[in-house]
Amino acid sequence: MRILFLNDLSDPRIGSSIRLMYQLGRRLRELGHETALVTAVQDAALATPTEIEGMRVFRVFSRYNPRFRSWVSLDNRRARAGVRAALAEFRPDVVHSHLIHTHLSYASLRAAREAGAAVVFTAHDVMTFCYQKLTCFHGGAEHGGELRDYRAYWQKCVPCQRLRYRPGRNAAIAKLLERDVQRFTAVSHELAKALEANDLRVDRVVHNAIELGRALPNAEAVQSFRTKHKLTKARIVTIAGRLHEQKGVLQLFRALELLARRFPEVRLMVMGHRKVYDEEFADAAARLGVAALVAPVGWLDGEELACAYAATDVFVTPSICFDTFGLVNLEAMEHARPVVATSFGGSPEVVEDGVSGFVVNPFDTQALAERIGRLLADGELSRRMGAAGRTRLLERFGIERAAAEYLEEYQAALAAAGARAAAAPNASS
Repeated sequence: MRILFLNDLSDPRIGSSIRLMYQLGRRLRELGHETALVTAVQDAALATPTEIEGMRVFRVFSRYNPRFRSWVSLDNRRARAGVRAALAEFRPDVVHSHLIHTHLSYASLRAAREAGAAVVFTAHDVMTFCYQKLTCFHGGAEHGGELRDYRAYWQKCVPCQRLRYRPGRNAAIAKLLERDVQRFTAVSHELAKALEANDLRVDRVVHNAIELGRALPNAEAVQSFRTKHKLTKARIVTIAGRLHEQKGVLQLFRALELLARRFPEVRLMVMGHRKVYDEEFADAAARLGVAALVAPVGWLDGEELACAYAATDVFVTPSICFDTFGLVNLEAMEHARPVVATSFGGSPEVVEDGVSGFVVNPFDTQALAERIGRLLADGELSRRMGAAGRTRLLERFGIERAAAEYLEEYQAALAAAGARAAAAPNASS
């Protein structure tokens, strides 16, 4: 089978959807299938074919002011020719869309259908009905984060987006998906619930996954990492990924201030771009009195990233936005680290509350600090939960399982596309 992925991103270091996609592609090739990727670049000189992690990559040029995304995301004229050329050259049996709502655009789904491919669409986020990370559904601190209003409507969206709001955007996306996509999947059941609340059909939930079996860093490498970052004797609480207020960084700062009263040796390791931390969070850490307790180690990858996870005592994902899955949870679980995860989004499907970690409402700073503190205080509980998390990962979240489920979706999409073609008015008898 020839499978062509669509993803606005191409760097496997910068997002869970792209890391999953490369790992999925590698597994599919091991099973004898052919894979390729259509992606977007913002430098016209880079709009040439290449290869990344063993996958053939078609790069399409697209650059525009992001304030126009709600218009361009439906049909990006700059990307049209490049997408169609890649389809014509690779001739896929199946097109699997991951992220297309910034550059490749939803029109790429129409191009795939017109090229004769079956189309599978995977929702990794809420952008099919929301303009950004979904933040309004829980009611915020005023409601203690307890609401679950997933429906998008203009009374909420216009004050949020103002001139970026485009009437009819969501209806147009829904129409395109219904017409051009044979199978629609979501990466968590909670995301599926949010999509269905906005009248989008979800055919199946396929949880994210990671490759397993990699060698974990040894004790000497981990100690060297601790020494390098002046964390030799620290009790390390870690947050990782793209640094943003909606990822709960400030909530964790407030919890850190409470934890430090009980655990003077506690340190918060922040794995994310150092420039973002310095510009957006360093002042807040100082205001809250925790600046000396924060270790911003920057963006890590490879062996150093593995050592950071292994050095961690408690891993935390305190997002106050809708966190659709949280692939970093799996990466921490791979290293047998207990996870304290947000109750918003798909993390409760990954972290089993009270077994492999804790699930907590991050607006409840006291509860967040208490769950982290419980793990810091009880080494046996921490080890037991970490081991349970690794077992859960091995049993449920390996890339082999995800690949098998997506292959079932590809076959279902091919069957649906064939049935549609046979039922078309001009189909031969």
